[in-house]
Amino acid sequence: MCIRTVMTYACPAFAHAAPKALHRLQDASKRFFDIAGSHPNALLRASVDYQPPPPTHFIRRPRNVLIDPPDALTAAVDSLNDVNETHD
Repeated sequence: MCIRTVMTYACPAFAHAAPKALHRLQDASKRFFDIAGSHPNALLRASVDYQPPPPTHFIRRPRNVLIDPPDALTAAVDSLNDVNETHD
């Protein structure tokens, strides 16, 4: 697993940094990843192509069976079961 740091606007460490310092840091990061692309170590080469996973805050949490309404599939199965029980 490779960890590649990502600077964000919300990062407090870089919120008050001088633009020149941020530019130097960006240049150093670019040089590192340019060199890492041709490094003999496979782990360093893999860090160049790393893509972060998609954000997980869009994934719906598992529903609470006691208070959440059933989804469409569960409702359809329940209605079919009710129909079958009335014909038996």
